[in-house]
Order: sequence, then C-alpha cells, then structure tokens
Amino acid sequence: MTRRLTVAQAIVGFLKNQFTERDGKRHRLFAGCFGIFGHGNLTGIGQALQQNPDFRYYLARNEQAMVHTAAAFARATNRLRMLACTSSIGPGATNMITGAAAATINRVPVLLLPGDIFARRKVAPVLQQLECPGSPEVSVNDCFRPVSRYWDRIQRPEQILTSLPEAMRVLTSPAETGAVTLALPQDVQTDALECPEEFLEDRVWRIPRPRGDRDAVKCAADWIRSAEKPLIVSGGGVLYSEASTTLARFAAKTGIAVVETQAGKGALMFDHPQLLGAVGVSGTPGANILAREADLIIGIGTRYSDFTTASKTAFQNEDVRFININVAEFDAFKHAALPIVADAQSALEELTSALGDYYVPTEYAARVRRFHQDWDAETERLFNLRHGPPISQGEVIGAVNRSSKPRDVVVCAAGSLPGDLHKLWRTRDSKGYHVEYGYSTMGYEIAGGLGVKMASPDREVYVMVGDGSYLMMAQEIVTSLQESQRLIVVVLDNHGFASIGSLSQSCGSGGFGTEYRYRHDGALSGKTLAVDFVANAASMGANAVKVRTSEQLESALSQARTQAQTSVIVVETDYSESVPAYESWWDVPIAEVSKMPAVQAARADYEKAKKDERYFLAPEKSRERV
Repeated sequence: MTRRLTVAQAIVGFLKNQFTERDGKRHRLFAGCFGIFGHGNLTGIGQALQQNPDFRYYLARNEQAMVHTAAAFARATNRLRMLACTSSIGPGATNMITGAAAATINRVPVLLLPGDIFARRKVAPVLQQLECPGSPEVSVNDCFRPVSRYWDRIQRPEQILTSLPEAMRVLTSPAETGAVTLALPQDVQTDALECPEEFLEDRVWRIPRPRGDRDAVKCAADWIRSAEKPLIVSGGGVLYSEASTTLARFAAKTGIAVVETQAGKGALMFDHPQLLGAVGVSGTPGANILAREADLIIGIGTRYSDFTTASKTAFQNEDVRFININVAEFDAFKHAALPIVADAQSALEELTSALGDYYVPTEYAARVRRFHQDWDAETERLFNLRHGPPISQGEVIGAVNRSSKPRDVVVCAAGSLPGDLHKLWRTRDSKGYHVEYGYSTMGYEIAGGLGVKMASPDREVYVMVGDGSYLMMAQEIVTSLQESQRLIVVVLDNHGFASIGSLSQSCGSGGFGTEYRYRHDGALSGKTLAVDFVANAASMGANAVKVRTSEQLESALSQARTQAQTSVIVVETDYSESVPAYESWWDVPIAEVSKMPAVQAARADYEKAKKDERYFLAPEKSRERV
C-alpha cells in the first residue's frame, strides 16, 4: 500500500513516528521542528508542518539560535530525543552553519532541513542562488558538508526512502552523531511520490551499550593494580551513558581520584570524596598536580581537547600510560592508549568486577582527601571575596550557585565564564551543568537555555552570559516568552570581552581591542560605552533589573523564581578581577618578532613553557596489552 504525499509531507510523517529505546525505556525521538519560513521552504516543509499539528512547530528569531536550542535540547535529554530545524535557502540556511559546527564538534544530534535551489534548474538563477561557473549543482548548502556527520541533497522524491533511514542511523549513533543535513530543493519539497505505508510506521532505534573486549578489560585491570598514582578523567561520554552512579561507586570502591572535563562536569556530585574538580587549563590545583604526577590516566568518554590536556602539558610523568574507555574508536585510541571501545557504564561495571577488592595506596588516598578539602576552602574564599562593587565574577557564580536548587541547571558557553564555572560551580545533579565549550560559541547561552528548559520544564534554568555574548544573540528571549518557557538570565556586564582581554594582557598586548570604548584620537580608548541591558531586555518583554552587590543579586534571583516569565538580571563585574589559573598552561602562540617589550617577554615565557608539550607514543612496556 502507498500514500500519495509531497516529499515534505512524507518527511514530516516519517519523523513523527521515530523512537529511541535504551535499557527498555522508549522515547519519541523528535519533539518537533524549529523553523523560519521563506520562499525556499514555506510551501514545502512549512505546508507539511501546518498539515501535521501533532508534530509541533516552533518559531525562532534566528536560524543559528534555533540550532543551538535544538542541540541543547538533545544534550539535556542525553541524546535520546532531538529537534529538527528548517530554513529557506540562502541567508537562512547559511545562518545555521555555526550551529551545525557546534553540534558536530560537541557530538550532539540535530537534524537540519534547509531549503535549496531548484533541482530542475530551468528558472535558474533563482533568488539567493550562488552561481558557480564550475558546477550548476553547487549551492550555499554545500558549506554544510564539513560540519555535518551526514549530508545529502534530495534531487528526486524517492531518494528520501533511503536517505532518511541513513540520517536516523547517524543521529542515533553514540559514536558518530552530530549535525545531519538534508538539503531540500524547493521544487522537490512540493513534488509528490507514492510513499509506502511501511515507511511511515513506527520505527524504534535501539541505543546499544557495547561491551569492552574481554582481554582489554583484563589488561586494564592489571595496569590499574600496578599503578601507584592512577587518575580518572571523566568526560561527556559518562553523562551520555547515564553512568554517573556507576562511576561514583567505582571511584568510592577503588579510591581513584576523578577529575572532570567541561563536557563531563556533573558526572560526580561536588562533595564526592574522590572528586578533585576540573582538570586542565581551567583546572583546580589538586586535579592538575595529580594529573602531572599520574602514572596511569583512565580516560572515560573524553576526547582529550587541548583544554583538558593543557595543550599536552598536563601529564608529565615520563612513565604515564593511558587506558581509554570510549564508545568512539577514534577517541579510544588517542594518546597511544589501551583502547576499550565500549559504552562507559558497561565498561565500568566490567572493570569493577575485574578489579575485585583493589584500593589505591594509603598515601595517595590521603593526598586526594587533602586536595578535595583544600579546593572546597578555596571555592568558599572566591565566593565570598566582598570585592567592589563592581563585584567579581567568582562572587556572581557563588550567588547563583547558592540561590539555585539541586536539580536546577546552569547554562553558559563562551568567554571567561565557562572556565570559572568549570572550576567553581558545585554540581548537585548530573544534568545541573550545561556549558557549551567544544566550540565556545558566543550567543549559544540564551538559545541553549531555552533548549534545556524545553527538555526539562520542571527544572529552573539559570543562563549566565557575558555582555559580549548577550549583544551577539539575545533575541531568543522573545521565543522563551512565546513558548512560556521561563528562564533566569544573569548578564555580567564588564564592558568588553573579559576573557580575550585577559588573554591579551598575558600575551603582552595589553587588552588591545577588547574593551567597549568610544573612539578617541583614532583609537578605541575613550570613555566606556554605556549599554542599557535592562532597557533592552524589557523591550523584548522580560522582567529586567540591575543589581550591584551579591546580596542584591541573591534577592533578585529569589524574586525571579516567583515570576511567570523570563527575567534578566544585569550585574556589573570587575573586568580585571578574575579567578586564578592553577598549575596549568595553554598554548597560545605569541609573535616571534615584535617591537613591544611586553610581547618580547611573553614570547620568552612561551618558549620555555612550550618545552613541556609531549607526544604520547607508547613505550614498549605499554604495548604489552594482553
């Protein structure tokens, strides 16, 4: 049996009947479709959505933002649910590219359905068509190819029958997921096909928990027993595997210290005795000291970004070896490791059994306890500096952390805030920390907060955003009001790009071009620009207020929880009062030749620090895997 449908109608009919299942729990895969309509999708996907009111349509204000919202939704649901995004061809489509890149880099699934130029070509060049003299097939949607895990252009109606299942395979893959782009020529969207009924039936995509190779797990257990200073690096894969409880038990049973990547923060609660907090460039002292000394690194669900490895300077023990547990083979083999290509939860269960009654050496256990206690005291100090006003960024984080409830979520992305949150935020729930730092996307924050709230309507969502990111993409406040999804947005106004300003200072460039100042005598060196963020937020319909002290901030946060709609709280922070860096370094190349003495000095320091960067090439003894 077949049903005569347009391509767009068949796509929507297919999407609304897809499900995921893991551990016996079934979830409807797509919660709807974000979109902005133009001539390239209005009469195709737009008409199909109108005809299918049970597949909810969400109107966004910016195409990049709607992809961020979809990515945040998928991350908040552990990649078991997601949203589609549609746009017209041209600027609408290309606006989505940044969001696609962020999703793919962060291994988060989003389905993109951009309109495309006419497949039949007769009327070309159409409005917004990029003409390529070398190929009439090229359109701006080809820009999605390098930032998509799967890409296709549907040139004939029947192609959706094979392309859509392939798209679902990638979207639901724990190892290969990311942005999936199906470019839809605007004429093909409206063409009809005889769609088989079975194509539109319920389809369940089971998310597997692959188990580790038996010999690899046995070898890993042997390595752990022989290690004197083992260390677990917990990455995002732990959270996506829903392995937090399993990791907590493993750490408590073995005594092995755990440090967190940005994506992995929240796998353990802040008060777990084996947790030493963030590692790497934005790491805590204890975490980075133990990383430097470790003779065995057990990476679980991490891709070892340069922030995690401190640009390959974090692990300095000359005999250090790596065990990598990762569902993605690509990541499991990094650092010449003993690879266990497996689901994090399954592998931890097997490793726990293989280790028996193993526990770390007594001296090591004592150091872990001391580092944990020392960091708790340092966090309290930074939360209670009583600096200013303007108050410090650490004090703002402390006020928000104290005001939030255990199941509430903090959302952030670019700038200096993610690094400070990575160190300071005290997680009390595995989904309570949501920071996009794989792509460090300015503008993600409010859109991402909306996606988290849509996925978790019973949780309060705190969006922490710097003035720079707010000015790039604040308009999804309107979408939060339209959808009655209350956010609490805290805008930190430091009159510029504090993160890159601090980096500029450390590199000898004095903060050049990073402060919001009027032009004076040919340079941006005049008075500070006064931006009224309260008036801006209020103009979009949000409750908005400005505060100056930690006490005023906590009072405003309490009041925001009683409001029916999104609130924006603006607090001025000191541009120069930052949370310290601890026991770490980041490779930012500095000009080899410069007339500026400060740059010359920074280059000399850079040359010394760079000598600590390492290759990990597996010495002979670590090759003995079985």
